[in-house]
Amino acid sequence: MNFKIALQLYSVRDDMAADFEGTVKKVKELGYDGVEFAGLYGKTAEEVKEICQKYQIIPVSAHVPFIDMIENPELLKDYAEIGCKYVVIPYITEEYQPGNEKFPEVISGAKMLGKKAKELGMKLGYHNHDFEFRKIDGEYALDILYKEVSADLLDTELDTCWVNVGGEDPVKYIEKYRGRVNILHLKDFSGGKSENMYALIGIDENEKKDTGGKFEFRPLGMGVQNFPAILSAAAKCGTEWIVVEQDNPSMSLTAMECAEESLKYLKTVL
Repeated sequence: MNFKIALQLYSVRDDMAADFEGTVKKVKELGYDGVEFAGLYGKTAEEVKEICQKYQIIPVSAHVPFIDMIENPELLKDYAEIGCKYVVIPYITEEYQPGNEKFPEVISGAKMLGKKAKELGMKLGYHNHDFEFRKIDGEYALDILYKEVSADLLDTELDTCWVNVGGEDPVKYIEKYRGRVNILHLKDFSGGKSENMYALIGIDENEKKDTGGKFEFRPLGMGVQNFPAILSAAAKCGTEWIVVEQDNPSMSLTAMECAEESLKYLKTVL
């Protein structure tokens, strides 16, 4: 299996806020081939491009809030200038989630943004959580999205943790979208679906962040995911990039130590 490996920089967001360049440098030193951005922390596109070039790390993609892109599609030009091949719709707020009034706008918005990304030489992706596995007329909302928005405009950036939490087998979903999963998010966890999951990713800061053993993000290989099977499916289905993401550090490790442990694990199974 010959994947390129990137780190979703949301995993080390506190480090990024404190020292953007130093954190990118450290990620490269750990052995990552690329990075996926989650905000530019006040840096210009030119500055970010220069930092990536300086440390010879590939700016693979970026998570950009859906509303920000809808309100200002020209924002995508910044990521094209950085050199990102992909720009990705990440978490969508409640009113846009399946079953709520604005979910159809996600579909129409993805079509528009997919065309804009294509004009700029990029590809739009969609990063799922578990709520896309709500059914609308007997069909998962995630499948409706990928049916309504054509493959030439929208890639799947399947998050293996959230597919699992959503009640489906990540391997089967990778196989289902063969040829469309150019980037795959690898994320491990322990426990099961619980009310406090979104507090752990900073969505509801008012909720307690103590999982009480119910749900915890883990470095790869330290949770419940079957990564050998996931990676084998990804290899067969044409995945180019695997992206490590851990929304919150755990097991008494820092965020950067978690990123290091995940990469060490990957090198034992690739």
